[in-house]
Amino acid sequence: MSELTERYARVAAPAATPATRVLRFVLQPAALGLLLALALSVALGQWFYGQATAGLAAQRESRVAVIETAALADRVAAELASSADDAPALQPLVAETLTRLGAGRQARVLRLAGARLLASTFAADSDAGAELPRRLTREEKPLFDLAQELRAAIDTNRSEGGYRKAQLRVSRPSAGRILVTLPYTLQGEMAGLVQLEGPVAGGAALTAPLPPSLLVVAPVLALLLLAPLVGRVATSGEGLRSARTWTLAVLALGLLSAVCTLSGTRLTAGLASAFATDNVAVANDYAQLRGRLATAAPEGAAAAGAAGPARWDVDEFQRPRDLIGADGRVVAASAVRAAAGTLAPFRKALWGNWALGALLLGFFALGFAERLRATLVRYRYAYLYVAPAMIGMLVLVFFPFAYGITLSFTGQTIFNTNVPLTDLWVGFANYLDIISNVDVAKHTAGGWAINYQNFYWTLFITVCWTVSNVSVGLGLGMILALALNTPNLRGKAIYRVLLILPWAIPNYITALIWKALFHQQFGAINQAIQMFGGQPVAWFDSVFAAFMTGLATNGWLSFPFMMVVILGGLQSISADMYEAAELEGATRRQQFWGITLPLLKPTLVPAVILSVVWTFNMFNVIYLVSGGEPAGANEILITKAYKIAFEEYRYAYSAAYSTVIFLILLVYGVFQTRMTRATEAVHT
Repeated sequence: MSELTERYARVAAPAATPATRVLRFVLQPAALGLLLALALSVALGQWFYGQATAGLAAQRESRVAVIETAALADRVAAELASSADDAPALQPLVAETLTRLGAGRQARVLRLAGARLLASTFAADSDAGAELPRRLTREEKPLFDLAQELRAAIDTNRSEGGYRKAQLRVSRPSAGRILVTLPYTLQGEMAGLVQLEGPVAGGAALTAPLPPSLLVVAPVLALLLLAPLVGRVATSGEGLRSARTWTLAVLALGLLSAVCTLSGTRLTAGLASAFATDNVAVANDYAQLRGRLATAAPEGAAAAGAAGPARWDVDEFQRPRDLIGADGRVVAASAVRAAAGTLAPFRKALWGNWALGALLLGFFALGFAERLRATLVRYRYAYLYVAPAMIGMLVLVFFPFAYGITLSFTGQTIFNTNVPLTDLWVGFANYLDIISNVDVAKHTAGGWAINYQNFYWTLFITVCWTVSNVSVGLGLGMILALALNTPNLRGKAIYRVLLILPWAIPNYITALIWKALFHQQFGAINQAIQMFGGQPVAWFDSVFAAFMTGLATNGWLSFPFMMVVILGGLQSISADMYEAAELEGATRRQQFWGITLPLLKPTLVPAVILSVVWTFNMFNVIYLVSGGEPAGANEILITKAYKIAFEEYRYAYSAAYSTVIFLILLVYGVFQTRMTRATEAVHT
């Protein structure tokens, strides 16, 4: 009967029209995934292109403003070098230069020696009343501080032999205005600064090479045209349905890749053209400026501006960009290299867009989106309850963890924090440097010398530190728990409160107290030793003594936790088992090894694992008590990673160190859990 019913239903069902087939196909997960993937990839590509062109426009405006300011600074320096007066009147020179630069500009010249304002066309400076040159007023102290910051930046870069701090400032005080602060030098030393504010040098507006709507609509139309071919694949049977799903997914991925390739090629070409156009525009402005200032430049200024590749076209470290020659023409080789440096991160961003689009497409086309939707609908209340916790974990745990892992594959230090991580990528170099350095000890004429900075020595100290501290905490906790578990013990509640206090007090306070106790001259421990006729001990001058200070401190901090955990486990053991053992003639020792320890195992093993992890990363005690002394011999891995990051400023190397710590603890936790089967149920 059911077979006849199904046959009748197939015959009676209306035939699917072409429009119905197309509608069904459009509603396919692959088509929806392609639409969303194209929208995401194209939108991000257009946004990146807009950001890149806006950055080029801002760079062009800054370059033109810096060129004008550098030209003025050269004229000021030449005038000061040729004048016998310590503070010559530069007001006419500045006014005449501004006239040649163009309308709407104002400038000031400051000399550090004597904190003097030599010249200014700013209205605020003329309100002071005194004629120029004059000393700076109290209200103008920020200007003097800015000059000191620039001089400090120059001295820092010179002493470090590199370029870390910017030696000029570019800001935009208001819409359509740009302000450049640039130092000038006399006899090779910074003598003061020149500030020039003027209108922004605008450029032609740039548009996207291809309409975004065409990039999204065209592939969808192509899929609609190919829908009948894909629809011919039989839909009966799980295998054929899977083949149809993969066919649609591969076809959609091919269309997505074609669109991303076409769009990326056009956007990259457009960005390269914009870079070349901006470079030519800056070169023309430079050449025109040279021409306007040539007839009025003081002796030596024109030569200074003409020497080498465009002295006035400099970056934030006052290094010539080498993009424009002294004759005002674009240097082709340098321009190609600079364009490649600009286009490289843009191409990487476009590849990232394609990858995001492919993931989104696969998520829909392969049915994961439908499964997720069904799961969210079915368990919507459960997901609603855990959503705040998951968001918090994502922001506070998973993202910093992923960023730290990524950072460990780069070469970032304090000197290159402004460089994108993609340009600092070094792969596994940091990890290889950590694990390949086996120079732990070497034999010298005076005996064996240990390299306390070596990773393997620090790992050895960390393992010794962990094993000894966990043993002390476990031993003391076990003894005290057995004592507190004694039946009919008087004052049991008071003992519990007193013994839990070391754990209740913040550990950094306890660490500082113990450090004071171990002080060589004023510490209570050495005072007690002297009372009995002994000599004070320099606790932090030897490796073993310094290690013992940390062991004593952390032992005091760790035994209450073990005591509480073990006491809870002891109270869960039935007294009938001990009574039965006594009837069989078992001694107290036999009862402990045969009953207490086996039944405490499910309680002890997780506590020991947790204690190992805590002790392995016990930063406060080492850092606050011994500080790793002497000479870093008692550093553990976590304090070593901290000092590498915040004393040596090697952020990427410290991230690799931290990742190694995580991997060690991960391997230990998995191994210990599987070997002891601590997470499995106890069968009796």
